[in-house]
Amino acid sequence: MFDDPLFFIVVIAVLAVVVVLLFGLGGFAGGGAFNKRNSNKLMRWRIIAQFIAVVLIVAYVWLRKGTG
Repeated sequence: MFDDPLFFIVVIAVLAVVVVLLFGLGGFAGGGAFNKRNSNKLMRWRIIAQFIAVVLIVAYVWLRKGTG
């Protein structure tokens, strides 16, 4: 598992989701002009990152289902 490159790609995708989510939460908590300018963009980036992460997770499970 830890020597599988696809596993690391999945981990990186999940971490990207976490980073975008935390960045958006930080902007929301701070409020102000930054939040007004970027809240919709950050939400779109989070949704895109989540979609990619879910597709990669499903692909990983599907590709590795036959291996022990």
